[in-house]
Amino acid sequence: MNRILVMGVSAGTGKSTFARTLGEKLNYPVTYLDSLYFEPGWKEVSDEVFQRRQVDATVGSNWIIEGNYSKTLSVRENYADTVVYLELPLYLCLFRVLKRRIKYHHQTRPELGKECPEKLDWEFLKYIVTTYRRRKLDMQSRMHRYTEDGKKVFHLQSRRQIQDFLQKCEQAKLDELP
Repeated sequence: MNRILVMGVSAGTGKSTFARTLGEKLNYPVTYLDSLYFEPGWKEVSDEVFQRRQVDATVGSNWIIEGNYSKTLSVRENYADTVVYLELPLYLCLFRVLKRRIKYHHQTRPELGKECPEKLDWEFLKYIVTTYRRRKLDMQSRMHRYTEDGKKVFHLQSRRQIQDFLQKCEQAKLDELP
């Protein structure tokens, strides 16, 4: 478990928080795809720049890359040996997105870089609700393919499973110490 992709069924699954915590426990650098994709003021970078930044993030023997961005997944998936897939219920994802909006009102989340204050609109909420089921099926199929390709896949479906996984990672790291 050296090169890890953290993915989720939807916004609000806790990908960023999970990746940050896992990175701290394993002492791995964490890259957030949103920070590679958005320039200040929510300006999107070109596909070429985004892909180059992702390739740069895969350099090194230990790393965590957080985010989905399915359109460019092929840029980074071949480098990963492990995938952690978070699949929490839709109601919890929506709650967390709303909570995040309130918590970071007029502020930029740490994983976004500079000058991208938290925002939320009906179109985004509608997207989450209307694509959740399809994305869940697509992601489960993708995780099956990753398993067949020899990647370690961890499919975490509850807050308890997430906590247990993080505790096991911390314990495994401690067990490696002399």
